[in-house]
Amino acid sequence: MRIDIITVLPELLKSPFEASILKRAIDAGLVEVYFHNLRDYATDNYKSVDDTQFGGGAGMVMTIEPIDKCISGLKAERTYDEVIYMTPDGDTLNQGIANHLSLKQNVIILCGHYKGVDQRVRDMFVTKEISIGDYVLSGGELGAAVLCDSIIRLIPGVLGNETSALTDSFQDGLLAPPIYTKPRDYKGWKVPEVLFSGNFPEIEKWREQKALERTEVRRPDLLND
Repeated sequence: MRIDIITVLPELLKSPFEASILKRAIDAGLVEVYFHNLRDYATDNYKSVDDTQFGGGAGMVMTIEPIDKCISGLKAERTYDEVIYMTPDGDTLNQGIANHLSLKQNVIILCGHYKGVDQRVRDMFVTKEISIGDYVLSGGELGAAVLCDSIIRLIPGVLGNETSALTDSFQDGLLAPPIYTKPRDYKGWKVPEVLFSGNFPEIEKWREQKALERTEVRRPDLLND
């Protein structure tokens, strides 16, 4: 998988990809991630990528020409499955979206900034708009990092245990059940006995029940969906 991220602040984005699972995935050749500084595509001496909005109003708007040059240049080299724009009014990121995107080969992620991008960018180039929640950040970079992490960890070979991602919260529409490790008894707080029974059908039944109970308490909306 190849991910091209277009941003005005590449230095803000790079650190998550230089550690942990994301770095291991890149080093193993399971994913390629490239950062493109939008200012490199600016046409004036000041490397400007924004301007005032027509009709008046507060906030600057990212101009179309540098974005066009960057995206068109990338598309001239390969075919992209998606051009994603990170924006608060996009579809809220969930596990289903992450699962879907993890199957793609080439993806462009455009990070919004200032007041946003010229609407023509969204009309002409963007195929999917994604938000990471109902709040506004100063730019799309942190959202792009979250999106990439949610996608990359699903690529086969990235996680040490291939089944780990399949048992995450939301994969089956429920929150994950409680999990335990050593010691078996810590200051009187004991691990449920069923987990030591060796009866794996019963253990799975217990996990399913606990997942359902946790979802009913914490996220009943998931059951309604």
